[in-house]
Amino acid sequence: MDASKMEAGVRLFLEGIGERFEGDDLENTPERVARAWVEDLVAGYALDPDAELTYTAAPEACGPVIARDIRFASVCVHHLLPFTGVAHVAYQPAKRLAGLSKLGRLVDAHARRLTVQEQLTRRIVDSLHRVLAPVGALVLLEAEHTCMTLRGVRKEGSRFVTWAAAGAWKDDPLARREILDRLTS
Repeated sequence: MDASKMEAGVRLFLEGIGERFEGDDLENTPERVARAWVEDLVAGYALDPDAELTYTAAPEACGPVIARDIRFASVCVHHLLPFTGVAHVAYQPAKRLAGLSKLGRLVDAHARRLTVQEQLTRRIVDSLHRVLAPVGALVLLEAEHTCMTLRGVRKEGSRFVTWAAAGAWKDDPLARREILDRLTS
């Protein structure tokens, strides 16, 4: 990422809305904004999401692994406005068992990029499926989008829900329904 280009862009943006950079409050804003984007909002570009998902051997006859309410923040590619919510991640191990903190790291590595929620959901489940090779995987995201709550229709409190599945949970509707019920109960 090129923070100096980001700073210049923020400066032009602020000039475009009529700011004159008079006073200490605004003078350092372009640098602060660029740093916030590089270090936080789009830090996922510096990560390989699949590498975040380390694992060990799964015990025999291991049941489903479910992690609910993993908080995340992302930025909508359409308006560059944030959306925040929770991810519910489930997989049925075959031979590989992820460390529990690794599921949160995987969600963050994908979320800290410009995206839309549907793509984010699919990318997380695809990483789970690719790296862990589970029997089945399912990801459900619930998020509030500021592009819908602060602009446009301004419907505060509305939440957008997406899900994506892989393996047995994609192919078997009954198995998928069972895991979806566990994720949302």
